[in-house]
Order: sequence, then structure tokens, then C-alpha cells
Amino acid sequence: MIIDTHVHESKYSFDSILDLETSIKLARLIGLNGICITNHENNHLRDEIGDSAKINEILVIVGSEILTHEGDILTFGLKDIPPKKISAKELLTLVKKHGGAAVAAHPFRNNNRGMGENMRKVSHLLTGIESFNGSTLPHHNLQSYTLATELNIPSLGASDAHKPERLGIYATKFYNTIRDHRDFIEALKVGNYHPVMRKNGVYENINYFYEENITSDNEMAFL
Repeated sequence: MIIDTHVHESKYSFDSILDLETSIKLARLIGLNGICITNHENNHLRDEIGDSAKINEILVIVGSEILTHEGDILTFGLKDIPPKKISAKELLTLVKKHGGAAVAAHPFRNNNRGMGENMRKVSHLLTGIESFNGSTLPHHNLQSYTLATELNIPSLGASDAHKPERLGIYATKFYNTIRDHRDFIEALKVGNYHPVMRKNGVYENINYFYEENITSDNEMAFL
């Protein structure tokens, strides 16, 4: 099962021009089985579709991208978003308390929103690391992958799409059955998955040499 685990839709992410309906249509077209809507500092989409929903054969899971003092973290299973910025340790502890999962987003992106080396301090609380992010420079992605490997934390791939053409550039292939958000969170914790990239219209395991040669069009960074 292939899921883009980091997508922003335009209704609840101010910097996105990608609406939910278009995301679902495109996901089907390019071979995704699911998408995670992780809007900035909110999970308001839950009020409309719940924590997850199957829409036109695409599994839509609602999470959130939350900026901590150390950098951005994707959270899943956290009902109430903190009303103010807190530390990564505080957020990760909160996610764990609620039985959720947390992924460090674009850790080494050059916009001061990635956790970078701060992941070392909270590695025991992280569920995964977004090593391959479609809106991050290739060499920064490889930095993330290197540290994830060193810390023995599973790597994910995701687009971080804010506009239609970015959806599904990277994604994550899961080997567990995922029917809803509960299955998804459990699968993240089990770690039976790996990042993939879309190449020539199909998803392939990432070839790290090819990754270094991605065109500059794939190097656009967003929030």
C-alpha cells in the first residue's frame, strides 16, 4: 500500500493551492492508495471527515504538521493541537500519551523548520523520520536518511505537496494492511515500510544515486 504521508490542502493550510477533491483525484491517477492531510497547526479536517475516511477508493488520514521550538513534526492520533508553540519533547510526549505517532518532517530543510540534529535528543520518542521530502533539496534529504539510519529510526517518503503537480513525488510503501487511521498509526509504530519515489509514472524503491540527480524543479521548498 502506497501512501503520501504529508500533504497540505487549501482549506486549512494558508500556503496551499491544492484542494482535497483534487488531491484525491490525482492520488488515484498516479497510483497512490492513500494520502495524509497534515495541515499547519490544525486538524480541522477531522470535523468534516473524521480521523480517516475512504473517499473514491483513496484512504484519507487526518494528521497535523506542528512547529515546535526545535522544528516541524507530523502528528497522527493527537486530538487536541497545542494552542501555543511548545518543545519537541513536550509534543512528542503528548503524542505518545494519546497513543499516536510522530514523524520528524524534512529534518534538514534550509528554512529553519526542520529538527536536524535535535532529533538525537528525542529519538526515543520519534516514530519515524521523513527522510525523503518532495519539497526539500536532495542533499538535505540524504542528510535526513543518514541520521535516521544512524539512530535506527524508520524512514518515510512524502511529497509535502502544496500544489497539484507536487503530489506523490515521494511516498511510503507499507506492507501492513491499512484500513483506517488506527491501522496507519500501528503500521508506523511497527516500522514495516520504506520510502519510494515516482519515476516514469510508477513507484520505485529509491535509488540514492538517482536521487542526487533530481532536477531543480524538484528542489522547491515550502513551509
